[in-house]
Amino acid sequence: MATALRNCTDEGRPEAVSFVRRADGSILVAVGRPRRIHPVTRAKKEPPRSQGEPAGRAKKASLRAGQLGSDEGTRDRMVAGAARLLAERGLQATSFSEVLGLTSSPRGSVYHHFPDGKEQLVKAALDLVTAQMGEVFSPSPGASPAEVADLFLRIWRSVLRRSSYSAGCAVVAVTVAADSPDLLTHVGVIFRAWRGRMTRLLAQGGLGPPDAARFAATLIAASEGAVVLSRAEQSMEPFDLVAAQLMEQARTLVTR
Repeated sequence: MATALRNCTDEGRPEAVSFVRRADGSILVAVGRPRRIHPVTRAKKEPPRSQGEPAGRAKKASLRAGQLGSDEGTRDRMVAGAARLLAERGLQATSFSEVLGLTSSPRGSVYHHFPDGKEQLVKAALDLVTAQMGEVFSPSPGASPAEVADLFLRIWRSVLRRSSYSAGCAVVAVTVAADSPDLLTHVGVIFRAWRGRMTRLLAQGGLGPPDAARFAATLIAASEGAVVLSRAEQSMEPFDLVAAQLMEQARTLVTR
């Protein structure tokens, strides 16, 4: 299983970080060279023309189908570009003009795909990041609390190392900068979902409900804070210190 989260380089240019879960549960992280997200043109199959249907009408139908597919591709590129910019530069710098430039999308795409404005784009980008994280963070059924914590920490450690401390969590980026109640509600829902899923995984690994809920919140909050510290200090030391403490706590909880 593989997924891709978007990060950036020290120069501020976007860089793709791909996570691949191996069969043994380890994570392979690969970083691609910076490049713009360009549209991909695919050959469209013309729909079968019924007997006696004018060729011109069939051609128009084919063009409409092709345009619909192109529209969806443009939206997907814009959402992915916004997610990348949020992780790299934060909410305020994730403007429509930056997204259009990064994704080589026409300006009319803004009003066509996101008629409700920037918040609509940001929410879509957050949903994309959440879905990607959900795919990467998939411990084996019945994994121990230490295994669950280790996987979660390895994901964030890889993000920091492979992006040279220039990328972080897009959800946190929106949380600390949003002045919109609607956006804050959206990120709140995301974090509650993360805590709920983490709690269930820890409970399946043997923790009682109270311990599972407490450690889930601690693991997420401490990891996110450690990512911020490591980015600020441009060093893995803060993250490793926090990770070691979390792993010790995970092992201790099981023996209680």
